[in-house]
Amino acid sequence: MMAKNIPKMPLPKLDDLFTTEEERTNDKLEKVIDIKISDIDDFPDHPFKVIENEDMYNMRDSIKENGVLVPALVRQKSDGRYEMVSGHRRKHASQLANKETLPCIVRNLTDDEAVIIMVDSNLQREEILPSEKGFAYKMKLEALSHQGKRNDLTSDQVGPKLIRSNELLSNDVGESISNIKRYIRLTELIPELLDLVDEKQIALSPAVELSFLKDEEQYAVLDCIECNVATPSHAQAIRLKKMSQEGTLTTDEIEDILSEEKPNQIPKMKFNADRIRNVLPKNIEEKKIEDFVVNAIEFYGKHLQRQKSMDAR
Repeated sequence: MMAKNIPKMPLPKLDDLFTTEEERTNDKLEKVIDIKISDIDDFPDHPFKVIENEDMYNMRDSIKENGVLVPALVRQKSDGRYEMVSGHRRKHASQLANKETLPCIVRNLTDDEAVIIMVDSNLQREEILPSEKGFAYKMKLEALSHQGKRNDLTSDQVGPKLIRSNELLSNDVGESISNIKRYIRLTELIPELLDLVDEKQIALSPAVELSFLKDEEQYAVLDCIECNVATPSHAQAIRLKKMSQEGTLTTDEIEDILSEEKPNQIPKMKFNADRIRNVLPKNIEEKKIEDFVVNAIEFYGKHLQRQKSMDAR
């Protein structure tokens, strides 16, 4: 009688024989390690700006006193260095605090996984600039689309796949699909116009229309904005876009349109910034300059009134 095939039992590993279950579990957990800041590179095309403002200085002071309380997230590169995924502001604040190392979690991530985590972690901030949203949404949408391709490689599913990515991004960030498309359009603006959008000098709707202009046309618009100290309204931006698409937009046309007086337009005053700065206290913060100037004018006005009252006596 032939013996039945009895399945072989897997032999235990040597590590399993001499370690406890708790130790084996702990080995699988992510650990926080201190990494030299000089060994950590920024995320490629990181869309979020690291700005030295009051919040950054507060973070620097907190790190000086208490250290970094929340570790950064990095992934290791093929050359042995590290790439920042989440924690660019903590890294910069640590440098301002003269720290040489940064507590980090090292995680093995694909490019798409790293993009999604990087975007999601930064979108939790209270204030996000339009340009940051535009580039972040664009990067995450591309990453989500790549992940979809791995699950469905048939060419006839490209359309539905993109829709699913849009819907997933919309659910993740709490924005409508149409709004996401508008923010992504901003990435087609020249940097100087995009800065004006971030500074709230150009509203989102006209900025989206301007993004359809050719680069040279956008630079012509920028020149007119700087000369006329006036930004295009939504209606004017639509006209500029239409003329650009028809091939009839010229520098003269741009000047004519932007020089038109808009309804309810409040005239802007233009001052020489250097003259004003020369009479301001040297330690005054940028955001407090306007209040300081207004208070100074009000004080001077009261002084003149008192002077008149004394002269009339």
